[in-house]
Amino acid sequence: MKNVDTKGLVLFTRHYRERDLLVKIFTESFGKRMFFIKNASKSRFTASLQPFTVGNFNATINADGLSFLNDVGDVVALTALQSDLDTNAHASVIISLADEVITDGEYDPALYDFLVKTLELMNAGVDSGVLMSIFEIQLLSRFGVRLNLTECAVCGRRDLPLDFSVKFDGCLCKNHWAQDPRRQHLEPNTLYLVGQFQEITLSALTKISVNAQNKQKIQDFISWLFDEYVGVKTRAMRFLEKMPDWEIFKLEKKGESNG
Repeated sequence: MKNVDTKGLVLFTRHYRERDLLVKIFTESFGKRMFFIKNASKSRFTASLQPFTVGNFNATINADGLSFLNDVGDVVALTALQSDLDTNAHASVIISLADEVITDGEYDPALYDFLVKTLELMNAGVDSGVLMSIFEIQLLSRFGVRLNLTECAVCGRRDLPLDFSVKFDGCLCKNHWAQDPRRQHLEPNTLYLVGQFQEITLSALTKISVNAQNKQKIQDFISWLFDEYVGVKTRAMRFLEKMPDWEIFKLEKKGESNG
């Protein structure tokens, strides 16, 4: 048990018993931790512990079991992630994957920074679908999946159209497509953009524009990669996949296109 100061991001909250609350926070210094808030309705911290909130936390961190908050300060709520359904759904996916890829208590400041930066860009209005795809494709290596999506696995060429091959766990240029009749038959532009997403640095990103059709093809491919190589399908991922079938979501999208 030790008292510490750390930055953190609230991942989710969960009611516990009748009056208490469990809050999962990804801390910069101590990884993901579950915090116990007693009598949550009367706690001065509860209003500052909504999901998609970043802040500075003074806490009692326990090696095992629940930890406890002593103080919360410099709170910033990423309000766009909380209020917009589409943005919230994409943000929830990346939070769920960050929660999945490392164990609780594992120190990983690089992942913490990557997650917070991605969410801050979403909150600032950068395309949430594109940011989710960037986060997912760059997270693959943390699941032990390392794929070269920018050059041919046979000859190393980058200047010819590429397609993805499970047989080679990477790409084939058009000169070697015949070596795998079961290649994915992706459009070259889809694979090119995914390859760019794999290498892009968020610190240099202020805006990015990808049309809706290409975004969907990119997401379909990345979802397939997760199914094929990782086998992870979080509740948030399933929720997002079902959204296009909702009538209210169709009406919202129709209104946007008419506007």
